[in-house]
Formats: sequence, structure tokens, C-alpha cells
Amino acid sequence: MLKDQIVSKENVKELSHVVVRFAGDSGDGMQVTGGQFTSTSALYGNDLATFPDFPAEIRAPAGTLAGVSGFQVHIGSINIHTPGDDPDVLVAMNPAALKANIGDFAPGTLIIIDTASFDERDLQKAGYERNPLDDASLDGFQLIKINITDLTLKALVDVDMDHKQKVRCKNFCALGIIYYIFNRDIEATRRWIQSKFSSKPEVAKANLKSLDAGYNFADTLELSVSSYQVKPAPIHPGTYRLISGNSAVAWGFMAAAKLSGLPLFLGSYPITPASDILHELSKFKNHGIMTFQAEDEIAAICSALGAAYGGGLAITTTSGPGMALKAEAMGLAVMAELPLVIIDVQRAGPSTGMPTKTEQADLLLAMYGRPSESPVIVVAPATPADCFLMAIEAGRLAVEHMTPVIFLSDGYLANGAEPWKIPSLKDLPHIKPPFAEGTGEYQPYARNPETLARAWAIPGMPGKEHRIGGLEKQDLSGNVSYDSQNHSFMVRIRAEKVARVADDIPLQKVEGAQEGDLLVISWGGTYGAVYSAVERLHAEGKRVGLAHLRYLNPFPKNLGDIIKRFKHVLVPELNLGQLQVLIRAKYGVKTHNFNKVEGQPFKIRELMAEINRVLKEA
Repeated sequence: MLKDQIVSKENVKELSHVVVRFAGDSGDGMQVTGGQFTSTSALYGNDLATFPDFPAEIRAPAGTLAGVSGFQVHIGSINIHTPGDDPDVLVAMNPAALKANIGDFAPGTLIIIDTASFDERDLQKAGYERNPLDDASLDGFQLIKINITDLTLKALVDVDMDHKQKVRCKNFCALGIIYYIFNRDIEATRRWIQSKFSSKPEVAKANLKSLDAGYNFADTLELSVSSYQVKPAPIHPGTYRLISGNSAVAWGFMAAAKLSGLPLFLGSYPITPASDILHELSKFKNHGIMTFQAEDEIAAICSALGAAYGGGLAITTTSGPGMALKAEAMGLAVMAELPLVIIDVQRAGPSTGMPTKTEQADLLLAMYGRPSESPVIVVAPATPADCFLMAIEAGRLAVEHMTPVIFLSDGYLANGAEPWKIPSLKDLPHIKPPFAEGTGEYQPYARNPETLARAWAIPGMPGKEHRIGGLEKQDLSGNVSYDSQNHSFMVRIRAEKVARVADDIPLQKVEGAQEGDLLVISWGGTYGAVYSAVERLHAEGKRVGLAHLRYLNPFPKNLGDIIKRFKHVLVPELNLGQLQVLIRAKYGVKTHNFNKVEGQPFKIRELMAEINRVLKEA
């Protein structure tokens, strides 16, 4: 809690870290407000992690719980690995935002409320029988009640805009209040507003005046809450930028294209939460990046497969429902042995499910969700910034091993953000496409003896003409073959090719105890919370280690040996136990599983409690 972490320093109280949550209607601009507070904190030098939480419905009724949009950011002068368990500050713009979030707050935390909409109608829409501002239900909190909407309207009395447009500026008024409380410079946001609304000077003027009104109101009123300061975090020298997981994926594949010397092609059908990768890459058409928005998921992956046949670094983006539609074309990529990366940004399902909520329940789909024996490489990033490096790795493995790769991100990683140290290209791995060479007879399914990858013949290469398609290939010649023994050989050699990738990926590392009572095996966007839980318990002297997997098919070669060093294994996942199925099948080990399918990420305290429970029972 905030009150337990403060240290007096004149009239400003220093915090090592703080968690702030902005919440309001989906039209209240909470994502913009949270994003600006995040960017300003990053510029100041704080380490941070964010968790945008969007409504699952596109147009949920205003003022209802279903329409609440939230943005949580954890900033610190220490290393930050998660957006935080328990928020210290809530900015609630209406009754629904208060009701949807109050359960996450402990007594003593700071709540800033826009009182404008706490009338009978909006209270009823939020499900309140009584006004919480008038009863005793909020007595345990540090409560600041401000009519932010009215304050905004008064500040914009001389601005030539209608009432509705003026009300929409209230998020910047709230942001100004938060900037004052946390001793933040507002100039970066002022520049952002001027740039964002450069073509709409009256809108820019209104938002700037609203920002100033909130800041000056907090200063003049001398709010009954302390002013706080979170100092910059120690960081390694370098150039940093704030990056989301989806942006990091886009930049990672652009880097992979540069490192391989291949043109980058994205064939995509928009789907939440993967669409931002298409949006980001489409900005770089003047740099040779080709993006194609297809009419459906099947056309999207087939266009990417065509680009792979034509010699490009080919990728396609989707989420769970789209993965199912892409299955047949993935099988074609397996049969043709072409490099293709399928990016699956997982969301809560099944079917449409909760499209803006996170989950990691597509692992078994990635492993087995294709007809027949169709093995592919499967990788998963651990953090938003790690999406950059793992995108490069996915591109490298696809190209150098001539096989499809599935890149499993998730909604939590895609929308979350953290500081990212911009690397130099010279520090990144070189990617070597296995182009067909020589002047002799070309055999399209002759293989590299080490990797079993076939040579990549691009249309137009003299003497390298060959058949392509979904029918079974004859070994070496690539002719259509119905021979049973040939089919058995080709099925097994495609599987062996993927298995040999284990020789070309890093050995698994263990964090915390290197041997002992409990090994936690995790994957994907759960890393920050699981690492934090293991780190704290290991510091308490408990023999707990963490193996966080970035390579899921094949597993790292030493994973089995690591498992043998621990008495028990715990597999926490945002699904009903998919990785633990693979671990049990591969290594014959009994595992404890800890599962959450609520559309929300793990909290550190949940994981610590479960680890302690397993240790106690064991």
C-alpha cells in the first residue's frame, strides 16, 4: 500500500514504486490519459510496466460496468516486472468505473473521483442502490471528490466548441491533477497535444487548457493528500523508447528482414488484439515493407505463403479464431517446406470469447491444430520488449530451417508496454537464407545434412524449376508421390527437421534456486509475475527455481535434466493446463498445475500463495 511505502522529505513523500489506475467509460479517453502518464514517467527515467484493459464490447452502453475502460501503470525507481498487484491510486471518472475497480483497492489508498455523473440515473446504470459518496462505504480510503467535468467546462468557456466536445477534454484535466500529485512535468504532454491535434487547433487549445486547469486546480487547492515523487530507476547506458508488445513484434520482423536481406511481407486480416502489428508495419511502406489487408484469414495466410515462395520474409497475424481458419494453409507450408511465421496474439475464447481480454490457451492448437502430421516450431516471448528479440528469432528459425514457425504472443504482452533499449544491428544475429546454389541438377528436397532444411529456390532462378503444392512429395525430386514408404519417410523427416531445431536454440536457463524443492515452469506473458513471486520466495531462503520457456517446440535440450534436479514441478498458466500436458507427456513427470482463466493476468500474491501451498503439501 502507498501509505506503507512513503518516506517524508519536506513536503514531498518519496516512493520506491507506485501503481496508478485510470478508469472511466470507453469514451472517456482513459487509454490516452494512462498512455501520457506512462510516457512522461518513461521520459523521467522510471522503470515501468503497463496493463491497458479494454471493454470486451465495442459499444457497451455508456455508464455501465460492461463499458468501463481501464489503464494501469506501475512506475518505480526500482526494477519493475509487472503492472502491479494492488493499485495505490484510482482515478474514477464515473460510478461504473468506481464500482468495477473498488474491489481491487485496500483501505488507505487514494481515490480521485469525478463527481459530475454521480446522479441517480448513472448510479442506477452502475448498479448502485445508494450514492457511495454519501454513505460510509468509502470511509477507509483517501478520497478526493472533484467535479472534474465542471472544472473542464469552466476552463473552456471561451473555446469555440460545443458542450459534448468540451466534456471530452476532461481526461486531460484529470491528468493534470495526477501530474501535480506526482510532481510530473506537463511539457511532454503539451507537445504531444500540439502535435496530435495540429490540424485541429481549437481541439488542441481545449485539451491544453484542460490539462493546465487540472494542474493549477490541484496546486491552488493544495489538495489534502501529499505530493509524491518516484525517482528515476538505475538503467544501463543506451537509447531507450517506450514500446508495446505489438510494436516490438513489428520492429522485430523489420529487423529480421534487414538481417536476412529479404523483403518483408505481412498478409493479415484485422483481428483483436493483433491488428496493431498491421497498423505499425503499414507505416513503413516507403522503406520496402509490404502489407496486405486481406478479405479473410485464409486469404491472409495464403498471400503470405505466396510471398514465402517468392523469396520474402513472410508473416501473417491473427488470434485464436483466425488460427483455426489458417490451419489448412499452415499444412501447405509444412508440405512445401517454406519459411512462414504465423503470429498468434492470444485472447480469451472460445469463439469470439472476450476479444480484449488476455489468455494463453492456444498452445495445444499451435502444437496440434492441423490435419495429419504437421509439426512446426513454436516460440513465445516473455515481455513486451522481448517480443522484438523473439520476432527476430522466429524469422531466423523459419528461414534457416525452411519450416513454418508459430509465434505465440498474448493480449497482455501485445497491449502492455515497457522501456526498451534500442539495440544496434551489429549486435543482432545474422540470418542466412539457404538459397539454392550450383549449376547441376536441382533436387528441391535434397537436404542440409545437419538441419535437414531443403534449399530455397526462388522463381526465376535458372535451372531451379520445381513442383509446388499440397500433394505428397517424392524424396529429392519433389514429384507427386503416392508411395507408402516414401510417405512414411517424408512424414518422419519433416518431424525430425523440427526436432533438430533443439540443436540451434539456447539451453534453458534457471532463475532462483538451481536445484531444490520446487521448479516453476512458465511461458509467455506470465513471466513478470512468476519471476517476481519466485524471486521473493527464493530471497526468503526457499529452494524454488524458475524455468521460463521461450521455446515450446522443440523444448530446449536440457529441460529434462533441469526437471530432475527438483523434487516437484509447478506449471502456472492462463488456461486449464496445456503446457503441463506437454511436460507430462514429454518427461513423464508428475506436475502441479495452477490455472487462471479470468481474462486477467496473474498477480504476484496469487502465485506466491500457490507456491507456498505446494511446498507445504510436499
